This record gives sequence, structure tokens and C-alpha cells, in this order.
Amino acid sequence: MSRRSIYAEGFSHKNPIPAACRIGPMLYSGSIQGTDPATGAYGASLERQCELMFDHVRRIVEAGGGSLDHIAKMTVWMRDRGQRAALNAVWLQAFPDARNRPARHTLQADLDGDKLIECDFVAVIG
Repeated sequence: MSRRSIYAEGFSHKNPIPAACRIGPMLYSGSIQGTDPATGAYGASLERQCELMFDHVRRIVEAGGGSLDHIAKMTVWMRDRGQRAALNAVWLQAFPDARNRPARHTLQADLDGDKLIECDFVAVIG
């Protein structure tokens, strides 16, 4: 099995790293933030950053050959973990079936600049 870098339109890192990496059925993302795909600016609110972040997650997992159904685990870092209601609203839209959701761990973190939330994920595809 060879390693394959995954890039998704509308999402990139400032450093020379891909959005994700796939080896065999395993897809691991890098850090994903709630940025506007056209401008790169962070969403103006936590709710908007959550929406943008999940849009990036979907595009990245699809660029890797999968779908949201293939995500096994997400780790989320928030500036204020007490505001998980904003995260949970988008989470429930992405994963409406309680019997078919990935695992998730949410941590509080000192995030840079205007960043209010970020995540990464692990997916198993095929």
C-alpha cells in the first residue's frame, strides 16, 4: 500500500501539507477549520465556523474516496467547550441517526486569532 496525499478544492493549509492522507482503507485528516473556501477568512460566528468546518470535512472525505458515513472518529478543539450546542447542531445535521454516528471527543484549546473551532477525523473507506 502506498501513501496518497488528499487535497480538496476550497481547502488548504498554509504549510506544505495535504488536507488528508490515505493509506489503504485508512484516511486521516489534518487540522480542519471553519474558513470560507473563497476568501480563507474565518466565519464571523461560532455557528458559521461550525458550518464551514463540516463543509470542509465533507469535501475532504469525498476527495479521499469516501463519505461522511466512513468517518469513524472526530476530534474537535473549541475555544469555549461550553458552547458545544453550536457544534451539536451541525453534528446532528451531518449525523442524524443516533445508531450510525462516529465517535467524537471535544477538547477546550487556546486557538489562534479568530479561530473558534477546529477538528480532525479518521475514516475507514472500502
